[in-house]
Parts: sequence; C-alpha cells; structure tokens
Amino acid sequence: MKLVLLIGDAAVGKMTVGQELMKQTGLRLFHNHMTIEPVLEIFGDFNGKAINRLREVIFEEFAKTDAYGMIFTYLWAFDMQSDWDYIAHVREIFETNHPGTQFYYAELIAPQEVRLQRNATENRLKHKPSKRDIKASGARLLHDDAHCRCVSFDGEIPFENYIRIDNTSLPPAEAAQIIRERFSL
Repeated sequence: MKLVLLIGDAAVGKMTVGQELMKQTGLRLFHNHMTIEPVLEIFGDFNGKAINRLREVIFEEFAKTDAYGMIFTYLWAFDMQSDWDYIAHVREIFETNHPGTQFYYAELIAPQEVRLQRNATENRLKHKPSKRDIKASGARLLHDDAHCRCVSFDGEIPFENYIRIDNTSLPPAEAAQIIRERFSL
C-alpha cells in the first residue's frame, strides 16, 4: 500500500492536485475537509477531537484493505510539534495495520497572493462549504500565515520520499504528474 501525504499551506492546491493525482494513479483521495466539513455542520464549529477521531477510523479501516493506496491532504504547521506528532501517528496507523506501507511526502508551495486567489475558486468552494464566506476564509488564511509556518525550511523534511513543488504557475494535472513520475506511482 502507498500513502501520499500531500502537504502545503492553505489554498495552495492540495485538494485539486490530489484530485488529479487520483485520476492519474488510482490512489484514493482523502482530503482534509472530508472530515472537517461534516463536523462543522454537526457541531456548528471546529471540533478538532471529533475530526481527528473520524480520520483515525478512516485510516485504520483503509489500511486494513488491499487498496493500492491513499492520498491524504494536510496543512502541516512545521513550527508546531503536535503536527509532527500527528504525521508520525498517521504513519504508525498504516505501519500497524498494513506493514510494508510505502510513504511519500509531496509539499506544494505558492505565494500568499496566489493562494488568496485560489481561496475563491469554484472547485474549492464546491468541496469546502466552510470556505464559501470568502472574506472570512481569506482572513483565516492571513491569520494562519501570520501565526504558523506552513512551508518547510530547506532540508527540514527528513523523509526519503519527499518532493517540494512550487505550483504557482503549474496546472494541477502537471503538478500531479510530477508527483506520479517522481514516486513511480
């Protein structure tokens, strides 16, 4: 089994590139808002504990299958130890439930002005209802940029199967192709 962690800052294009990568490889896409949106709808606000428990069940059950693999999108704050711990925990779930899982890390980067434009794209708004209030969503993006470091430093990611892609000017299908070819997916 393969697990591709597609990481990057808010509105960098993780879900959209993940959708293209799924088309090209047959990996299943589990974008982070697939658990965020239902929890927001049910609870009326962000409940991180419920979101993480839902994700854990999905990871555990998926890892027990004979599926080719999964793409998981995640906004990783590199300056927060809890996010490093979470990624290690996800990896442990797959290692426990599907020994021999291969892990790949693809980081997408783009400047803030590009991400603010992408924050209002039709595809994003279709799949992420919580982003439909563009003003509020843009404000969260700016807040996160000011308070978290969601772009890794050169050499910070210690994993063997890692790639960093500046997708500022790349169509999502091309970014996905780069990931597919780099990792022979």
